[in-house]
Amino acid sequence: MTADVQPLRSRPQPPSHLDVYLRVISALMLRDMRSRFGGNYWGYLVQVLWPCAHLGIITGVMAFRGINPPIIGDPALFVATGALSALAFQYISREVMKGYLVHKPLTYFPQVKKFDTVVARCLVEIVSSFIGLMLVLTVLLCFGIDPVPRDIFQAVTGYLAAIWLGIGVGFINVGICSVFPGWAIGYILVTLTLYLTSGVYFVASYMPGEIYYYMKWNPITQLIEWVRLGYEPSLDVQVDYLYVFGWILGALKIGLLMERFVVRAQR
Repeated sequence: MTADVQPLRSRPQPPSHLDVYLRVISALMLRDMRSRFGGNYWGYLVQVLWPCAHLGIITGVMAFRGINPPIIGDPALFVATGALSALAFQYISREVMKGYLVHKPLTYFPQVKKFDTVVARCLVEIVSSFIGLMLVLTVLLCFGIDPVPRDIFQAVTGYLAAIWLGIGVGFINVGICSVFPGWAIGYILVTLTLYLTSGVYFVASYMPGEIYYYMKWNPITQLIEWVRLGYEPSLDVQVDYLYVFGWILGALKIGLLMERFVVRAQR
């Protein structure tokens, strides 16, 4: 009787729901990284290196034209303080939507849910943002530029706020493109307009008062000023933190509601 019971005890236990979920998320993340340019991990590296290339191009143009930054002092650091937070929002809010469209055929498998594809892409983009940030800081150090802000807490929280806003808007984009797939192309024009008018390459507070008043309604402008206050505490700006947090929490709430009642309703 003991010999009959022993094989039953040695049978492997089926994986728990958590184990299955983590395997699904990790598989989707790996597929995300391989599905970038060229269909391999080198393509993922290209996207991570893009912030460095972007910074180099803009800094080179400023140096060629002899443009001195109005604050901070170094052109590369001035551009980085504006571009990194704006690009973090732009990439995450766009790539989360693209991840849903790319992985949508996988949702025919019972283990893969639509929400899982969004979570996986969010995690990949968060990691990519921080890797890109570390690479930019390393490049600045290699050129003898001190990238450490005077107020580290101020700069870091501004960058984290940009990431969370990107996640919230990304969820909203998923809800929209689940009904109108063409929004994936239209949103590129939206982000490009926001990027060029948010104060990445200039100081928004130096604009005429009438223009600056309307620019402050753009949360990306406030995020850029938030980060730059970490480098220039004496900068004459006032960040409306409640307004930015309202955007973040509102976008997350609307995006999750759209995922629940719009995305899941689509076949």
